[in-house]
Amino acid sequence: MSDAKVRCDNAPLSENGHSNPSPDNARPQFRRKWLIVQSLQWPSTCNCLTAMDISRPDIKKKKRRQQLIWGAVAVVVVAAIAFFVTRLKPAAPSVDRATVWTDTVKRGSFERQVRGPGTLVPREESIQLIPAQTDATVVRIRVLPGTKVTPDTILLDLADPQLQQKLLDAQLALQGAQSDYKSLQATLQSTLMDKKAASAQVNSDYTQDQLQAQIDKQLFDLGVKSGIEYNASKNKAEQLTAQHQISQQQIDVNTKAIEVQLASSQTKIDQARALLGLYQKQEQALQVRAGIAGVLVALPTPLSVGQHVAVGTSVAEVIQTDKLKASLKIAETQARDISIGQPSEVDTHNGIIAGKVSRIDPAVLNGTVTVDVELEGALPQGARPDLSVDGTIDLEKLSDVLYVGRPAFGNENSTISLFKVSTDGKTAVRVPVKVGRASVNAIQVIEGLQEGDTVILSDMSSKDNVDKIRLE
Repeated sequence: MSDAKVRCDNAPLSENGHSNPSPDNARPQFRRKWLIVQSLQWPSTCNCLTAMDISRPDIKKKKRRQQLIWGAVAVVVVAAIAFFVTRLKPAAPSVDRATVWTDTVKRGSFERQVRGPGTLVPREESIQLIPAQTDATVVRIRVLPGTKVTPDTILLDLADPQLQQKLLDAQLALQGAQSDYKSLQATLQSTLMDKKAASAQVNSDYTQDQLQAQIDKQLFDLGVKSGIEYNASKNKAEQLTAQHQISQQQIDVNTKAIEVQLASSQTKIDQARALLGLYQKQEQALQVRAGIAGVLVALPTPLSVGQHVAVGTSVAEVIQTDKLKASLKIAETQARDISIGQPSEVDTHNGIIAGKVSRIDPAVLNGTVTVDVELEGALPQGARPDLSVDGTIDLEKLSDVLYVGRPAFGNENSTISLFKVSTDGKTAVRVPVKVGRASVNAIQVIEGLQEGDTVILSDMSSKDNVDKIRLE
């Protein structure tokens, strides 16, 4: 009965306490009482309810066993799903086709080239650097940088008060040297004349004694004069002969001495004249002239009026704009194959000029090598020093080789990875590619690709962690 009560405790009663055959119409708060009364009045009904609540342990064990089996199955299924999920690879990322740059592998020949930026610079023989000739002060600037000048154009005026005093002293020194020369010349000429006069007297006596000796010899032969007289005449003639020779030698020696002394005095004149010429040249240099036709360029340190400049300081620089060369900066790794005389092209962004390599700097600066290109063609309009240009140097021509456009990353003679596009163009797979020699826009393919393959040349470093991509 207790079980029956439990199962029938929700039976409602009517408000007056009597049983209600229609519990559906009863209020919920009387349902419990109604069930109890019904269990007393209709025992068959309650017996049925009691029979339905009889405990069945075998059924519980069977249900428990089924629950354990289904739980084990669920665990196995979940473990299997987790295992297969871990073995699955992530889906290939997608890339917008419009954002990648592709190229097709081709077979044929291509020109190996290297390229580098640079500037136009004047050739060495076209530069006129003007230094200050003396310690001076800038008093006037007549021409500014960028102005076209002629050889006689005055660029600026300098002043040196001490130079005027030096110039005056040099003029006086020259005049003194010239006066000394003339005085010495007169003195030496007078001395020489005295020597020549004495020599003439000796020569006259010599001639007379020679004649007398001949006459005495004839008279001696005729027996008119004695041998003593003849010998005396003969000895005197021989003595005068010796004096005559000595006088001639003295004249020769004096003449040479005069030449030496006059030459020494002339040297002093020349020295004074040279010093005067130097000071005169320095005075003329106070008006700084261009010296050549060209363009005045700015100095690293511009001059200003009133500035003092030391001797040797550069005060102006003029270049000839029609004599320029290209100075290119080539990467050190690409410069090893460059040699003198190789053909080149220089793009001034207003025209292309043909040229050839004229010099390769042996030094390496910031990973680049300076290569000078001599320009052979006419300069385009607007070409000027320090103009930025791009230069291309032809190295060699490769024939019958596989090649493709040069990728964004990858050095020559190495193995790189590229994405090869599938035949349907929807996906691309990473493949290793062995490359050889490279040019500016192409690189030789040795292994990994075939003619007709399409590869992505763009920077794909953001996809380094995947081997396959989808193209959309």
